Amino acid sequence: MDELKVFTGSAHPSLARAVCEYLSISLGQAEVFEFSNENIFVRILENVRERDVFVVQPLASPVNKNLVELLIMLDAFKRASAGRITAVIPYYGYGRTDKKDQPRVPITARLIADLLTTAGANRLLTVDLHAAQIQGFFNIPVDELTALSMLCDYWKEKTLDNLVVVATDIGISARARDMAARLDAPLAIIEKRRIGNADATETLDVIGEVKGMRALTVDDEIDTAGSLVGVVNTLLEHGATEVYSCCTHPVFSGPATERMAKSPVMDVVVTDTIPVGNDKRLDKITVLPIAPLLGEAIHRIHTGLSIGAMFE
Repeated sequence: MDELKVFTGSAHPSLARAVCEYLSISLGQAEVFEFSNENIFVRILENVRERDVFVVQPLASPVNKNLVELLIMLDAFKRASAGRITAVIPYYGYGRTDKKDQPRVPITARLIADLLTTAGANRLLTVDLHAAQIQGFFNIPVDELTALSMLCDYWKEKTLDNLVVVATDIGISARARDMAARLDAPLAIIEKRRIGNADATETLDVIGEVKGMRALTVDDEIDTAGSLVGVVNTLLEHGATEVYSCCTHPVFSGPATERMAKSPVMDVVVTDTIPVGNDKRLDKITVLPIAPLLGEAIHRIHTGLSIGAMFE
């Protein structure tokens, strides 16, 4: 692994350090800071010529700053003659803007893909994209990992009986179905629609039987937790005895933590693809480490082993 180098921006340095600990290597040295005029400066402090470079940077809050920082880092590695540059983006920001569903709107997820490629990324490593078609926005190899196995293992250890897995909307139903199969539980689906372009949804109905059962909701991310609260309340109104929740990406923006604290949801299980600060950690929030999954994938990419074999 002499030629493997892992670097980090300022978005989630603790995750990059955990990945390096898994790989038994030192974190790459780079200088990354912002001038008083908000211009970002990057300098690589070690030789990366012909090295296999991985840059860890989720597009978490502040999203636009972290995106530009990543683009500048990729350009710096390209100009430093790195052999291969892999952008490790555990959380792909702007992933929800993946199609033209209204007149005169952008497909921002595609724009981000073009920017990353132009900046110098030769490969993308990510976790649980909001929509599978985002992989097709890239003309470089994309490895999409999933936290499904981690989440399933957690719930298996909880040994909850009389469990039903609930997809929080139609779009997540395939992932929820896979979790239901692994947990040997039935599947229900929440039918809802988004109100305009605001972060607000109207829950419509529950497809499937939840009465007298423990419900486990599945989603790819929790943003303001408005949808989660609505889903939890709807499930309880339809006779669910308890409601648990899990997702991969804890965006937790705005009033999310306060809403979850007041919600009757029993347990919210997430991964640390996005940093969860102490101000956002409740007793009912469990954070699972994603570093072993990313570290194993980086090892396999570097050594030419199969990524798909990780999930077989």
